[in-house]
Amino acid sequence: MRLEKRARTGQEGCLRKWDILPGKTRAAVTVCFFLLCWLPVYLAVYPGFFVYDAQDELVQVQTRQFTTHHPLPHVLLLGGIIQAVHKVTGSYNAGIGTYTLFQMLLLAAVFAYVLDYMKEAGVCGWLRVCSALYFAFFPVNVMFVLCSAKDGIFSGALLILLTSLTELGKRPEAFFSSRKKLAVFVGSALIMMSFRHNGMYAFLVLVPAMLLFYGKGFRRRLAALSGMVLGMYLLLSWGLARAVGAQESGSQEMLTVPIQQLARVWNYEGDSLSGEQKEDLYEILPEEVLPYYTAKVSDGVKRWFDNEAFSADPGKYIRLWAEVGRQHPFTYVNAWLMTSYGFWYPDTVIDVYRGNGVFTFTYEDSSFFGYEVEAPGKRAGKIPWLDEWYRKMSLEIAQQRIPVLSMLFSPGFLFWVFAFAGGYAYYRREHGLLLAFAMLLLVWLTVILGPTYLPRYVLILWFALPGALAVLVNNG
Repeated sequence: MRLEKRARTGQEGCLRKWDILPGKTRAAVTVCFFLLCWLPVYLAVYPGFFVYDAQDELVQVQTRQFTTHHPLPHVLLLGGIIQAVHKVTGSYNAGIGTYTLFQMLLLAAVFAYVLDYMKEAGVCGWLRVCSALYFAFFPVNVMFVLCSAKDGIFSGALLILLTSLTELGKRPEAFFSSRKKLAVFVGSALIMMSFRHNGMYAFLVLVPAMLLFYGKGFRRRLAALSGMVLGMYLLLSWGLARAVGAQESGSQEMLTVPIQQLARVWNYEGDSLSGEQKEDLYEILPEEVLPYYTAKVSDGVKRWFDNEAFSADPGKYIRLWAEVGRQHPFTYVNAWLMTSYGFWYPDTVIDVYRGNGVFTFTYEDSSFFGYEVEAPGKRAGKIPWLDEWYRKMSLEIAQQRIPVLSMLFSPGFLFWVFAFAGGYAYYRREHGLLLAFAMLLLVWLTVILGPTYLPRYVLILWFALPGALAVLVNNG
């Protein structure tokens, strides 16, 4: 008993000493801690995970032929760093590795900020220590810290925005009187929206909710702040697109669910479609591509969608979709559920790319993470056993079938953790926390209307998990 008491007292003493250090010192030490923890994995998978449209984004910079399909800030950042380093060193691996290091530093700073925010919010010491270890070592976090996809920076910015929304909801007077808090809100919201298009849609819906439920006494200031953020985003998007001459990407990303629904009806109940319906359908989805329909991911059909035909007479094709839907409502529901159930069903195995060949492998039982270095990069890991460990977690069922542990890797399970935490905050009347939960919910609603279910689309559920646990442990 005395030893336990002495150990507990020692731990509390260490935390007190840590907490009284200057904020900049704590931040610097925390950032260095994360970088040192991630360094072995970086060396093992060098130059990093260059995957998920990475090659396409780099080619846009190389050829100066840009589209708005991928967020231009990420295209220019990723491609610009890689090309600049390649010109100096002659090595694409060096360029990819430099971008990976940049993102490691950026997300280390994000996690350090969040840990400091947890301290200021009065979160208990043991949970802060566990959160630091979780950010440093939990495989999903590390995978995406070292991944070139836009999801890492997007989720980091969204995580910072969630802390700002919590401040706004709980202490609006202090929020609006602090230039630092206002700057953090504006910066995180702007980056979040700029790095994934669905972030803008979620924020756009959040704004009226904020004004309606949290605007009492601050409605004008909140409206002005939100309007400024949205205006800056539109100006940035328009300015970048105009500056680089980017071509519009079309409507297929927004229409991925209707495309899947029509394709499923054609494949499973095509005999029920009239000749006129088929004729109209083939104008936007060629007959020869419809057999490539796969239930769990829309890419096989979506990429062939004829945007010009749709834009010429959108009403015609909306009527076609509605008419076929009235005839086959359950097929439509099934088509949507097959691309989204992994976001809410805890026992889902992520295998949406099964059979798809990429640069160095073919997906089989698992598509949990895109363990890949797309050309012109090449895997040159220095720690083979650690590299193999991450390969197995990415491409084999492994942890997705281990009882209990599998839930930590399950987007569906984490969704229910956040749903419970949000409900608990409401039950406790901690209404100041609900803005952050509302933003999370809106982002989640945008992804269930997307092309498939992958962890990268809801990475924020892993990044924000310590916050949800803090709500449950600290009672808000």
